[in-house]
Amino acid sequence: MRIAIEGCGHGTLHAIYASIKKTCQVRGWDGIDLLIIGGDFQAVRNAYDLNAMSVPSKYRAIGDFHEYYSGARTAPYLTLFVGGNHEASNHLWELYYGGWVAPNIYYLGAANVIKYGPLRIAGLSGIWKGYHYRRCHDERLPYGSDEVKSIYHVRELDTRKLLQLRTQVDVGISHDWPNGIEWNGDWKQLFRFKPHFEADAKSGRLGSVAAKYVMDRLRPKWWFAAHLHCKYSAIVNYARESESAPSITSLLVKAPSEVGHVLENTDEIDLDADADAGQPAKTTCNDDEIDLVMDEDDDVTGISKPAISGESSNTDTPQATVETKGVSSDLRDQLPAAFTRPALSSAPQPQFPEAITNERTHFLALDKCLPQRRFLQLMDVDPISVRSPVTSDTPCRLTYDKEWLAITRTLASIDPLTSPIPSDLGESHYLPLIEAEEAWVEENLVQNNQMAVPENFEITAPTYDPSVGLHPKEHPREHTNPQTVAFCKLLGIHNFFDASEDEREERSKKTPPVDGGGGRGRGRGRGRGRGFGGQGQGRARGYR
Repeated sequence: MRIAIEGCGHGTLHAIYASIKKTCQVRGWDGIDLLIIGGDFQAVRNAYDLNAMSVPSKYRAIGDFHEYYSGARTAPYLTLFVGGNHEASNHLWELYYGGWVAPNIYYLGAANVIKYGPLRIAGLSGIWKGYHYRRCHDERLPYGSDEVKSIYHVRELDTRKLLQLRTQVDVGISHDWPNGIEWNGDWKQLFRFKPHFEADAKSGRLGSVAAKYVMDRLRPKWWFAAHLHCKYSAIVNYARESESAPSITSLLVKAPSEVGHVLENTDEIDLDADADAGQPAKTTCNDDEIDLVMDEDDDVTGISKPAISGESSNTDTPQATVETKGVSSDLRDQLPAAFTRPALSSAPQPQFPEAITNERTHFLALDKCLPQRRFLQLMDVDPISVRSPVTSDTPCRLTYDKEWLAITRTLASIDPLTSPIPSDLGESHYLPLIEAEEAWVEENLVQNNQMAVPENFEITAPTYDPSVGLHPKEHPREHTNPQTVAFCKLLGIHNFFDASEDEREERSKKTPPVDGGGGRGRGRGRGRGRGFGGQGQGRARGYR
């Protein structure tokens, strides 16, 4: 199967599709089967959606997605994407479980596993902020200045679902890099090209802890990401680990002697061909590039590991430095219950899934679509999740994943919009429930040929009207997406992403003023770091 991988979309679909066509011509390909975009897709339907996107007002742009949404253009290739931190978040909220944002363009939702032909793909949207990890998805239109940022922070409930998978996937996608992945590639070159990454990498603050949880559990053959606006490849060799899943903290900081070699792709088309061979890439200033300071430093404190099976610490690997301040038990007893870390199930956990057999994950991150940037990679992929041979004449279409639907049904009673989110009860608790739900999926959906993703896109919000301008004073309206209604009906689960017009009207009366889209503009200000050691001086930079 021929696929294309693109880093951050940033509303440049015309250029992305044109680049793919040109690269196919260079390679002698007649096209591709699938395009994967690693977030910051910006599915902006109209100017009102810009008020729900975290971007400084002066950098607003309508992009070109609205042409695909309105039907003026049709995507030439099936396009899948995860959400990033610069999105029309109100649009993606409508499709929490995944769905079409336009014909032939599919959003994977907050978390998802889906199949395209024989290829099994897992996706996790958002970026890591530890202080919002256990929070529910309580952001509702109209968004305030804080909500326009918190809405794209990855949540524990969505991560928990992916951690229940017990069979092999082929591809993993996240916007943020998995935490610690930089140490499995040419990190010296990375730090020369992006010097400000080094401090965060050494303190364990670079990348998403949630994405690492998922990658280490699923061990796909490929993992694709974006977000940090550079190309980087690495290999995670799980054969070096024990039979159990590796400890999340054991891989945060590696000594140079323990770092694996960078993956070399001899078929790669070098989009920076005019750079001097063998010389480190120079960091240049691009006046047209948006350098966004969106959030405070990453917070990875106070997050306990999920109750997944088979974890053990690798004692041969140096640990990340953790500084903590002692707090007396008397003082802890005076804290409200909300400050207490949720207790995990003490029940014995099942062994690491035997059906997840892959031992090498190839990681690739790509840049955003700009001239002389490494934003695109074309490759031939062979799935490892299927045992039977795959023939080229087998028709490919997007289908639901049986195991994922069972997991979704198992956890569907938890309201993702309301606090508190119930604690993770552990894999031993969920496994028999998932097995029962998988039997339900087999009987009611598989046997009735209802596993194909329906091509049921509908326009929900108004299409783009240039006369409105880029700075409307009104917030966008919340919509119930018919695709989400149909999906919940298919699975027989409650649709939490619906509301009456009276309820929406009541919320609109509490409308905060439009602040121009959220974000703080360009800058290099000093921020209060929230690394492992609590407060300390940290650089507040746009790549977070």
